[in-house]
Amino acid sequence: MSDNVLEIKNLVVRYKTDLETVYAVNDVSFSLQKGETLGIVGETGAGKTTTALSILRLLPERISRVTRGEILLNGADLLKLNEIEVRKIRGNKIAMIFQDPMTSLNPVMTVGEQICEALQFHQGAGRQKADLEKRVDEVLTLVGISPLRKEDYPHQFSGGMKQRVVIAMALACEPEILIADEPTTALDVTIQAQVLRMINELQLRLNMSMIMITHDLGIVAQTCDNVAIMYAGEIIEIGSTEDIFCRRQHHPYTQGLFGSIPNLTVHAKRLNPIPGLMPDPTVPIIGCKFAERCPRAMEICRKVHPCDYSFGTHTVKCHLFDQYFSELSKGEPA
Repeated sequence: MSDNVLEIKNLVVRYKTDLETVYAVNDVSFSLQKGETLGIVGETGAGKTTTALSILRLLPERISRVTRGEILLNGADLLKLNEIEVRKIRGNKIAMIFQDPMTSLNPVMTVGEQICEALQFHQGAGRQKADLEKRVDEVLTLVGISPLRKEDYPHQFSGGMKQRVVIAMALACEPEILIADEPTTALDVTIQAQVLRMINELQLRLNMSMIMITHDLGIVAQTCDNVAIMYAGEIIEIGSTEDIFCRRQHHPYTQGLFGSIPNLTVHAKRLNPIPGLMPDPTVPIIGCKFAERCPRAMEICRKVHPCDYSFGTHTVKCHLFDQYFSELSKGEPA
C-alpha cells in the first residue's frame, strides 16, 4: 500500500476566455508522504499557485477547467467529489496559507471571530461555544500570539503578526496537509526567519505534510525534504533537496536559478540572470518550453518535447540527458 497522503497524476489545467486559452498547468505529477515537505519552485507565472488551487478545487469556475488528471487524497480522487464533499475537506484535511496576509483577513471582523468562523464551519456541529473559544486561544498561543489579542482587528497587527493569524486559521482544524503559498513574500528578512522557524516547528509537532510554494531557493534549503522545479506549467526537475542542491546533473533552468543567487564569498561578482522571459502561455509549444532561453539548446529541443530522465530519486526533463545516458552506455565520460 502506498505511503502517499497526496498524489497528483498528469494534471492539466486550462483557463479559457472568449479570446484565448491559457495553458496554465501541463501534465504535472508528484506525490506527498506523511510528514514530508515538498517545495515547488519557479518564476512568477510558472503555474505553482494554479496547481495548489486545483488541489483545493478553488480555481475560478467560469474560466478554468481541469481537462485531465487525478488528485488523490488518501486514494480518493478530489476531482470526482461534489462541492459539499469538497467543503468537508477544505480546511479540515487540507488547509492553505494564502500569499498575501494583508488581503487574506476580513478588516471588519476581529481575528478571534475569523478563526472561530473557520472552526464553526468545519467542526461547529456538536461543539459548544466555550470549546470553540478555547480552541481559538490554543491556536493563537500555538503561533505565538497572546489570546488576549483575539478581540483586536487586523489593522492593529503588524505584517508578521497578520501572517501568524493566517497560519493560525489554517491550523485551527489540524489539517493533514498544509499548502503554504509564498508565506513570507510580504515580510522583511527578520520576520521571515521567525515565520519559517514557526512553520517548521508546528509541522513537526502536528506531523503534517506540507507543500511550500516559493521562488526562494534559500527557503527551500531550510524547510523542504523534496523539491520540484516548475517552468511554464511543467515540472522540469524533481528530487530530494540533496539531489537539487548537491548533484552536478541539473536542468539548464535549475542551473540558471542557482546562477541568479548572490554569492557573498566572491567579491563584486555580478549576478548571472536567466535571459529572456517565459513563453506566452496562450501559445502551445511542441518542443521544450525553455529552449528559447537555454544556452545549451539543440535543434531537437525546438521540435520534440523532452522525456523524463531519472537518476534514482532525481528526475530531469531535458534532451541533454539523452546524450548523457548515451555516453554512459558507451562507457565514455559524461
